[in-house]
Amino acid sequence: MSFSARPTRFWFRWQPGPEHRTTGPVVVTLTDYRMHSLRSLPGIAWAGTRLSLGWYGLSGAVGLYLWADPVRRRAGSLAVWTNRAALRRWVGLRPHVKIMRRYRTRGTVRSALWDAGQFDQDTVRAEAERRLESGDYS
Repeated sequence: MSFSARPTRFWFRWQPGPEHRTTGPVVVTLTDYRMHSLRSLPGIAWAGTRLSLGWYGLSGAVGLYLWADPVRRRAGSLAVWTNRAALRRWVGLRPHVKIMRRYRTRGTVRSALWDAGQFDQDTVRAEAERRLESGDYS
C-alpha cells in the first residue's frame, strides 16, 4: 500500500480586482515565501491580509488568491494582472515595499511570472498548484 502526502496548502477566497471581467490575455504572478520560523506566520498573515484589503481598487488588477501552508512554513499569493505595467505599479507601491523589506530576512521568497493567452481562473490556479508542487518557478 502506498500513501500520498496530504496537501497542507490552504487557498483563501478569490479577491476580484477592478478588472475581474477580463477574458483576454493576462499576466500571472505566483509568490512562495518560505519562513525560517513559524513564529513569523502571524505577522506575515496579518500583513498580507491587510495589504490585500485595497485590492479591489488597484488599476490593472484582475484577481488575487492568498495561500498558506503552515506545516511547510510557506505562504504566498497568486495574482492576475491585465499587463506588466500594472504589476510594476503594484511592486513599487509603498505598502508592498515596506512589507517586503520587513520580512526579507525572515525567510526566502521565490516567484514565477507567466503570460496566459486567455484568463481562466481555474486554469491559472491549476498552473500555480503545479508550479508550487514541482518547484518550477521558471
